[in-house]
Amino acid sequence: QVQLVESGGGLVQAGGSLRLACAASGSVSSIDVMGWYRQAPGQRELVARISSDGSTNYGDTVKGRFTISRDNAKNTVYLQMNSLKPEDTAVYYCAALGTRSKFYWGQGTRVTVSS
Repeated sequence: QVQLVESGGGLVQAGGSLRLACAASGSVSSIDVMGWYRQAPGQRELVARISSDGSTNYGDTVKGRFTISRDNAKNTVYLQMNSLKPEDTAVYYCAALGTRSKFYWGQGTRVTVSS
């Protein structure tokens, strides 16, 4: 099993920045891809993902503002969020894709962007 723990959420004003972190533990050798999803009222969407070779993918709504990175030695992924907007307000969930197409989820961290 894989355990994921997010940190870094909080309250920020529009235009500000926030950095999220997700630390993985357990059977970390089984992880191929890590990323972030967010849950807002009525919607769940992919924010960003990164593979073990460093390739990345971003959701259209955050492209150009958010940056995902990965430290394989620390089994940690980061999400740098810049130019935050009120519509970015959501619970952000770390996710990992392991062998046999198994998904793992963190507990979530709340991001609130005030106008």
